[in-house]
Amino acid sequence: MTEIELKYGCNPNQKPSRIYMEDGSELPVEVLNGKPGYINFLDAFNGWQLVKELKQATGLPAATSFKHVSPAGAAVGLPLDDTLGKIYWVDDLGELTPLASAYARARGADRMSSFGDFIALSDVCDACTAKLIKREVSDGVIAPGYTEEALAILKEKKKGSYNVIKIDEAYVPAELEKKQVYGITFEQGRNELKADDELLSNIVTKNKALTEAAKRDMQIALITLKYTQSNSVCYVKDGQAIGIGAGQQSRIHCTRLAGSKADNWFLRQSPQVMGLQFVDGLGRADRDNAIDVYMGDEYEDVLAEGVWQRTFKVKPPVFTREEKRAWLDKLDGVTLGSDAFFPFSDNIERAHKSGVKFIAQPGGSVRDDAVIECCDKYGMVMAFTGIRLFHH
Repeated sequence: MTEIELKYGCNPNQKPSRIYMEDGSELPVEVLNGKPGYINFLDAFNGWQLVKELKQATGLPAATSFKHVSPAGAAVGLPLDDTLGKIYWVDDLGELTPLASAYARARGADRMSSFGDFIALSDVCDACTAKLIKREVSDGVIAPGYTEEALAILKEKKKGSYNVIKIDEAYVPAELEKKQVYGITFEQGRNELKADDELLSNIVTKNKALTEAAKRDMQIALITLKYTQSNSVCYVKDGQAIGIGAGQQSRIHCTRLAGSKADNWFLRQSPQVMGLQFVDGLGRADRDNAIDVYMGDEYEDVLAEGVWQRTFKVKPPVFTREEKRAWLDKLDGVTLGSDAFFPFSDNIERAHKSGVKFIAQPGGSVRDDAVIECCDKYGMVMAFTGIRLFHH
């Protein structure tokens, strides 16, 4: 197939719309089910690059959950403990395959943002992963292949209209990439940067004890940022992104946004949240929404009399600011990546509040000394990569 006609572009008034190979060659993708749209393919192709590179860097199956051309979550296929299984709503599925674990982690990092996502998988989609995908609200999936059982499961989703795309994993794009804005063509060399050991070798802090797990998490952070709309910052722990701040004009706003998502990820594991008793029949999305409000400043929206009864069997106590801070103080060993240098040490102060111990960033600010000094104050390990990772 040399071109695929799309329903419309970014918006319904933008017609006609299609994807095609400019040189007239065959597309490296095949639509196995559904009719993907313009934004679906943007998410699919960015997501595929991300998981392909995660697999190459770590040797583990990888998954990402994309929304509006940025990842809401990304992860590799490490096993889930009981707590993560519960907060990701997968504890009823039994033992997950590594690929299913990767997607459960990617989806679970920020379930609010992942609602209606487009999924990318590094490996052939198996039945376990398909069963997990089937019960979540999602627009589509891209993978290098699907088992017969997995494809049959996915074709049942959304009354048979779920978007399933197969990509040729051997496809290699041209070295130069182009796009048009306002009728003007832009051309640049593809970003082929590899997040390898050499990229992380310039440790500039007093503490230089970079563990293998932290090095892996740095790779995950940098590869995730490579396909996240800039400015962007990514917090990672135990093989998965736990907070991504995308598309902010200010670096500190990226750090705060990503940090607040990382905090919410950890707060979901607190006894106060784990102990919530939901009314029977309440769907996962409604539970996610209730948890998000309960943990936030607008908690009265779910605890008010006449309201809480629609969500909870027993009215939960207020999760106080002091209780939340006490729980967050237990978060430790988090890795942070930034797609450009930190211009001020306020970013490090904010990162510290979310348990960050390892940082990878380009460096190159006139205030690098102040940033390094702040890292040293908290015993952090920081590597200067020397490479910016803007993505637009």
